Amino acid sequence: MNLPQNAEQQGIDGRSARWAAHREERRHELIRSARRAVHRLGPEVPMEEIATAAGTSKSVFYRYFGDKAGLQAAMGEMVLAQMQSRIADAARAAQTPHEGLRAMVSAYLGMAASSPNVYEFVTRVPSGEPADAQAGAALGNFFDAVGRMIEEPMQRLLAPGRHATIAFWPAAAIGLVRAAGERWLETPETSRKPTLDSMATMIADWLFAGISAEADPIPTKEQP
Repeated sequence: MNLPQNAEQQGIDGRSARWAAHREERRHELIRSARRAVHRLGPEVPMEEIATAAGTSKSVFYRYFGDKAGLQAAMGEMVLAQMQSRIADAARAAQTPHEGLRAMVSAYLGMAASSPNVYEFVTRVPSGEPADAQAGAALGNFFDAVGRMIEEPMQRLLAPGRHATIAFWPAAAIGLVRAAGERWLETPETSRKPTLDSMATMIADWLFAGISAEADPIPTKEQP
């Protein structure tokens, strides 16, 4: 029996949608498997070992991601989105601008420290690879979003006429957080290494001191 044309088309569309959903789920599964492999084996792990850990072949990863840089970009989008969500949650729970800065820095350091290998893998921009732009875009979007998050609570601290400062401070703040945080991650575990809480507090203090210099002065009572 011949189906009406619209029914036949609906069947084709339904199969296409199911295939697209299956492919996307398979893609996410491969990213999760690769993330576990990088966490365990390090950021330099070759694609062959990533595929073996995932119980599949290297050609499957190439089919979904093109090359290792494509996998890095895809994993970066997933990991950085999770970090961004955690940082945003920390900012919303804060009661003061300083507390917000500290909470966001702590969330960033905490997630990076939970898997330094994965953090290094997704934040290292590859060179000479086809997915350079994609990997760089994911990282740039992440730090741009965090910059906007730390900018908002600082706006209300600035004195009138000094709001031009906020155009430059978030970029400087992100540079400080990333550079100090990555140096902290690379520092061997000794009694001299600051704890996560101590490091987050120090970075927040540095950031707050930098912007509070542009804040409204606190009025003082005149002496009788």
